[in-house]
Amino acid sequence: MKSIKFVLNHNSFHFMKHRIFIFILLLVGVSSTQVWSQEGKSAKTTSHTEDGYTYETVEDDPLNARIYTLDNGLEVYLSDYKESPRIQTYIAVRAGSKNDPADATGLAHYLEHILFKGTSKIGTINWGAEKPELDKIEQLFETYRRTTDEEARADIYHQIDSISLVAASHAIANEYDKMLSNIGATGTNAYTFVEQTVYVNNIPANQIEKWAEIEGERFSEVVPRLFHTELEAVYEEKNKGLDNDRRKTWEAMLSGLFKNHTYGTQTTIGTVEHLKNPSITEIKKYFDAYYVPNNIAICISGDIDYTETIKTIEKSFGHLQAKEVPEFEPGVEEEITEPIVKTVYGPDAENIALAFRFGGVSNDYGNDVPDPAYVKLISMLLSNGQAGLIDLNLNQQQKIIGGYSYELTLNDYSAHILGGRPRDGQSLEEVQEHLLTQIEMIKGGEFDEWLMEAVINDYKITRMKQFESNKSRADAFVDAFISNRSWEAYLKEIETLESIEKEDLMAFANERYGDNFVSVLKKTGRDTTIQKVPKPKITPVPVNRDTSSVFYREVMAKPSVAIEPVFLDYDKDIKKLKTKNKIPVNYVHNEENDLFTLHMKWNTGKDADPALSVAAGFMNYLGTSEKSAEDIKKEFFKLGCSYNFSVSDDEFHIVLSGLNENFGEALKLLDEIVSDAKPDQDVLNNKIADILKSRRDKKLSKDAILRSAMPSYAKYGTESSFKNVLSQEELMELKPEELTERISKMKGYDHKVLYYGPKKPKKLTKSLAKNFKLKSKLEEPPSVERFAHKPIDENVVYWVDYDMVQAEVLMLSKCVPFDIELVPVSALFNEYFGGSMGSLVFQEMRESKALAYSVRSRYENASRKGEPNYIVSYIGTQADKIEEAITGLEDLLDNMPHSKSHFKNARQSLRESITSSRITKASKLYNYESALKLGLEHDVRKDMFKAIDNLSLEEIGAFQEKYVKGQPKAILIVGSKNHIDFDALDKFGKVQQLQLDDIFGY
Repeated sequence: MKSIKFVLNHNSFHFMKHRIFIFILLLVGVSSTQVWSQEGKSAKTTSHTEDGYTYETVEDDPLNARIYTLDNGLEVYLSDYKESPRIQTYIAVRAGSKNDPADATGLAHYLEHILFKGTSKIGTINWGAEKPELDKIEQLFETYRRTTDEEARADIYHQIDSISLVAASHAIANEYDKMLSNIGATGTNAYTFVEQTVYVNNIPANQIEKWAEIEGERFSEVVPRLFHTELEAVYEEKNKGLDNDRRKTWEAMLSGLFKNHTYGTQTTIGTVEHLKNPSITEIKKYFDAYYVPNNIAICISGDIDYTETIKTIEKSFGHLQAKEVPEFEPGVEEEITEPIVKTVYGPDAENIALAFRFGGVSNDYGNDVPDPAYVKLISMLLSNGQAGLIDLNLNQQQKIIGGYSYELTLNDYSAHILGGRPRDGQSLEEVQEHLLTQIEMIKGGEFDEWLMEAVINDYKITRMKQFESNKSRADAFVDAFISNRSWEAYLKEIETLESIEKEDLMAFANERYGDNFVSVLKKTGRDTTIQKVPKPKITPVPVNRDTSSVFYREVMAKPSVAIEPVFLDYDKDIKKLKTKNKIPVNYVHNEENDLFTLHMKWNTGKDADPALSVAAGFMNYLGTSEKSAEDIKKEFFKLGCSYNFSVSDDEFHIVLSGLNENFGEALKLLDEIVSDAKPDQDVLNNKIADILKSRRDKKLSKDAILRSAMPSYAKYGTESSFKNVLSQEELMELKPEELTERISKMKGYDHKVLYYGPKKPKKLTKSLAKNFKLKSKLEEPPSVERFAHKPIDENVVYWVDYDMVQAEVLMLSKCVPFDIELVPVSALFNEYFGGSMGSLVFQEMRESKALAYSVRSRYENASRKGEPNYIVSYIGTQADKIEEAITGLEDLLDNMPHSKSHFKNARQSLRESITSSRITKASKLYNYESALKLGLEHDVRKDMFKAIDNLSLEEIGAFQEKYVKGQPKAILIVGSKNHIDFDALDKFGKVQQLQLDDIFGY
């Protein structure tokens, strides 16, 4: 587990685009991306001048970055990486929630939202008429926050609501989002954390001038238009957090670690009291103080020309005026001398998190090794997914469930966080003791000598994979800038890690790890401390979607050099090979690095044999007749390779990946595992116990209920793949020999191989035949009979009672089977109707009516030929607004507004996305597999591009009339019976409460 940051993003529908590691504690995870210099070399900075611009580079930089500083102090990080004709952009402000005033917490996050509202040029029809109304609203909010009498406050808010309606008549909702959509941007979003606020866009390479002009204007001033409807979105976000046990655990942990520093004394989203009393004046002050060019970095990686890019950025951002930035005075923490124990309650399954506090990031590593380097190395020794002490001693030996370790590295302090889940009958305190025991082993040097070097090499491989992505490259720039480190210092991380001797590491661990930790016990139970943010009365405001600002028209009218689309030609882009055993091998050559991925897949799965999923999980805990399970994990880790068994409804998979130089040896070892896995009854008993506990835990998970169990019930009824699992009695009857035999029998079944790597085709097929021994005669694997979708022929409301503040709703309508002819028009419909923050659904439900924080609606094509498409809509809203929210979304589905300008924007957005997107590397193989499941032999994007320019608004309307309007719906609701008026839902269909046993099948 790598470094994780807990962030709040502009809109949860546009989920964080950062590299995300899945673990039990956090809702949103973002690793601290770092890079390395070549082994044994110390990176050196060199200054260059070209075309009048001075920039710095660092020797042996794998990103080939150039770092510019404009005259106004704006830092610009550039990396030319032609993954596709697109560019990942981040605009990073070195200020976050730690800089919030103590009496106005959540301010940085508020401001992040407001920066999507435009300026005096973006998002306005008549600024001269709009500004006086906005000034009135600002003054009223100042009066509102000073007023304590609730009746008087209600009167003031009524005035705010009334004036907002007038102000909104001069505004254009989402014009910023529409501009970015028009130029083909994807992932338009932002996030706020304790030390940064970062604004995100991925744009076509030919649109960088328009992007820069838009962003240069956007960052020139803050205009809080449509403020009270956006406040409601933030209220929804807060309420959403109150329902999230992981977020509550996180906040409890930080409050324990940091009693004086704002890392822990205030949260990123702010307190309920401060959210109810916002100050536009304070938001403007924050913007003026921190949103200055000498406190901002533009971080870009993609298909760029360095010189032309810096010229473009200077043209659009050079006018911003530098200003002295307020100095932050960090709170000083006292030493933790005994464990600080905090207990958090909520409906989710129990888990525990431990955190130790250390020093933060230094500006230069210098001669002394800083705390974060020691912590990172210790964390990787404990948990690296294969051969860490937690991996082998706890997870592999089935002593706890999901044990992990990661480091949180911040400027003023850092932390080492460990955690896990209890096995059945195990206490959280016992999990804690197991985790602390592993730290004691670090102190005593009880780990193999080779492990320190191996974890660093594994880290290098991880980074090699990450930097095949422009997002990760640009993320690295953001992290360097926010941490106030020079790029040279940043690149020395691996060198620093390699300098640490085992004795020094042990000394650090003995000195710095003791009883000085915070322990957060997440227990299952009712949280009686929750304070809900109340719903204010809001009059829907006009969105003026058919108008545009002068700025919009001028920027969009500027020509851009066209990008020609590139589609896959499966016959040319994928080599079709065969092994000596006639096994088909689909091959794509890796020309970038020395990493490979080998994917073997069989057309059989758990729907043919439910025990196969148990067998796949069982294999990860077994050794062979000659090697223990621990020895196997260690051998793979030494080879720089890893393997995994997995099962889907209709496929069985074995994936091997790692360093190409060790391909043959790793494949041979994998063959040994498949052929000679040693059955172990004790391991199976523990595995079954964990499966049963996992099933109980899933029934405590809101996400598992709403996103898996309920949709399966709505689509399939009582018989579905989701419910097709072994009963407890059937699990208990399993024999370990039967499970290992199921896996070894795969070598006698026909299958397919997908390969992405640097090995030449002939050497690949030869190595496959030599190192993975198959039976001489292969049979067809057991066939899978897919479950039938049931009709949804009348409206029905299914609900599950769940202890939560909000309510979450999914709406499903069954449509016609997959039809290639519908792909282009459905794609354009989605872009127009519900596919982005510039869509009709987002505008109406969030911007105009403030009925939801997260809302989306899409026509989803099936993933297999012959299976039905579905209309899938989602609303996350306050429980007392659920009736209004469902009514509003149903009205949009049935009475879609027709807007020529909005349609034109949607079509342009889709066109730009298609022309600039590229399917590369291993994705070619998986795209081909997806096409085959639909009965296609060509890249479906070709159909979309061919049709898109000829599609009209009338055809989108006809599609909506035929396939969307009036379709019967299954409305799925998760919410508390104490907060939702279920009687009011009768008008949407027959209301039926579902029991967890019925929808989970166990």
